[in-house]
Amino acid sequence: MATTTATITLSSGDLTGDALSLSTTSTLTKAGTVTGMDQTTGVGRKRYVQNTIDNLFDGNSYTAARAHKVYLRNTSTVATEYFTVSIGDSGGTPEEIGRLYAGDWMLMPWSAHDAANDICITPSVDTEMVLEYLLIFEA
Repeated sequence: MATTTATITLSSGDLTGDALSLSTTSTLTKAGTVTGMDQTTGVGRKRYVQNTIDNLFDGNSYTAARAHKVYLRNTSTVATEYFTVSIGDSGGTPEEIGRLYAGDWMLMPWSAHDAANDICITPSVDTEMVLEYLLIFEA
């Protein structure tokens, strides 16, 4: 059985006026079980040179009612460069869920089952930007 553990630690000496230190860990498991997720796309990097929408993960390619986790990271060091992350059909108007600015990353669950749930990426500029990505999923 594969075991994948995600950990996040947040700390700040001045965010709330007092010191802040939060940490949590989760073992990524298949839907409704304690069995570890055992499929991955592998860590990849995609180079973008135009600020047009890209269908990074196709919802039709993964099974509904299964566990999927998406990791994305903007490798840019230019503060004004960001990727818009959206969910929906890239041929229509996907719903924006947020922006990943330089150095930002995210890990989120994903309900993949049709084109209405595609993971879409749009870079903010026409100059080269690189997105690091990984999908951990249940086949």
